[in-house]
Amino acid sequence: MPAAKPAASGRRPRRSDPDRRDRIIDTCLRVIAEAGVAGTSHRKIAEAADIPLGSMTYHFSGMDELLREAFTRFADQVADRFERRMAEAVDVESAREAVVAIILEDVFGESDDLVVTHELYTLASRDAAFRDITTNWMRRSRVALERHFDPETARMLDALIEGLTIHRALDVEDRDPAEVVRAVARITAQG
Repeated sequence: MPAAKPAASGRRPRRSDPDRRDRIIDTCLRVIAEAGVAGTSHRKIAEAADIPLGSMTYHFSGMDELLREAFTRFADQVADRFERRMAEAVDVESAREAVVAIILEDVFGESDDLVVTHELYTLASRDAAFRDITTNWMRRSRVALERHFDPETARMLDALIEGLTIHRALDVEDRDPAEVVRAVARITAQG
């Protein structure tokens, strides 16, 4: 196949990049993990994604839209993992084991997840559009938990998952995984 001829103006022809928008969103999450939301810019994302800066405004009306889409993608991915784990449980005991696995293995499956999660929480505390993302994420988590536990227990488990995961991620000392097993057992005990 012959090489593409340069355009009459001497510029190179556009390269086809149908996945560029998705790549921008994924790159945005990586930049947030490295620099935080405050350190994230169109320029940094374009450079990290190896795309022209103009592509940013072509695909997104501004940084707010890009951040909403990136955080929505992130929350959906975490919620999907959560739902899959809970759907595999066949009874209360396997549901307890699934919750333990979510805390120990899934929630912050990658090291960047902790930073991205906290950046989202910070935005959600100030901006209703981002709070909608976290509200939907929590709703999905509770619905998945309610497959095996009553609504009140599901709400407490959701808070436990969040809290223990954060504590385990930020604690400077290694924590005993048995602590998580005991906490889940106490909250889910019939009483």
